[in-house]
Amino acid sequence: GIGCGKPAGGSPPGGGPGGMAVQVVVAEAKVQPVTERLSMVGTIIPNEAIEIKSEIDGTLEEILFQEGQPVKPGDLLLRLDESKLKASLAEAEATFTLSQATLERLKTLQKSGSASQQEYDQAVSSFELNRASVDLKKRLLKDARILAPFAGVMGPRSVSPGQVIGKSALLGSLVAIDPVKVEFHVPERFLSLARVGQTIEIAVAAWPGEKFQGEVYFIGPQLDEATRTALVKARLPNREGKLKPGMFADLDLTLRVRENAVVIPERALVLQQTRALVYVVGTNGLAEPRTVQTGYRMPGQVEIIQGLAGGEPVIVEGTQKVFPGVKTRQGAAAMPSAAGALAVQDSPTNG
Repeated sequence: GIGCGKPAGGSPPGGGPGGMAVQVVVAEAKVQPVTERLSMVGTIIPNEAIEIKSEIDGTLEEILFQEGQPVKPGDLLLRLDESKLKASLAEAEATFTLSQATLERLKTLQKSGSASQQEYDQAVSSFELNRASVDLKKRLLKDARILAPFAGVMGPRSVSPGQVIGKSALLGSLVAIDPVKVEFHVPERFLSLARVGQTIEIAVAAWPGEKFQGEVYFIGPQLDEATRTALVKARLPNREGKLKPGMFADLDLTLRVRENAVVIPERALVLQQTRALVYVVGTNGLAEPRTVQTGYRMPGQVEIIQGLAGGEPVIVEGTQKVFPGVKTRQGAAAMPSAAGALAVQDSPTNG
């Protein structure tokens, strides 16, 4: 009779001498450079950013910038009413001039013995006090003119001409966005691979399909205890102003490059409970299972760290029909639906 089970001591169906070969699709393991990247999300921040405030109270006389206008260091941005400050300075200078003349006179009188040391010391003290007062009034007058401390782009203004403002009132903002910075957090296990000078590449939702390159310049000296990550910062050129502070940045950090890595199609990998294996086709056409150690995964591909050499043929389609020692056949003209199959018989037969 005909049994349904596999004979205990016999060969598996199709695998014995004279049995039918199993049709498979085979690909060679390639040797190629593999760039290991760490993908994460960062935040774009300005290179420099300040809130513009006044150091003194006063009436806003003039606003000399337009919102969104590029400015250079030292450009005059706002001017407060200077009339009261000029009058106060003139008064201080007059008092200083008088104290200077008094000091010179007492210096001459002291030499002739007509003035006491106490009178002279009081004159010196008055002179120094009035000189400091003049310096202070000059500084206050200078503070009435607010200048750009660095090159950047003006943000929105918060005041209007003629408005009375108090000390530390917010008047506007200035940001420098060429270059911009991007901040991201690297997990502890990858921190040893990050380094200053490393190249990064980011993408933003506003410019799909476009990549922006930058360079790491800062790695935090300590980890965040809650997340066990380190703050890392990079600078990116932004001449066209496409990158705006506050944007999310999808970021790829290049961790390491292996020049001669063995790479196979991911579909060749057979995952079992405790191991990963591939089926290698020997020169005799027989399938040989090979336990492998996987490395970095890429779209549709996987790096093999151990267990496979470059150029070895691995089965990428038909692994579900294959077992150790089975005879394989790469492709068949009768089965054109097998994508990528080669229409080559394993060994020709004579009829």
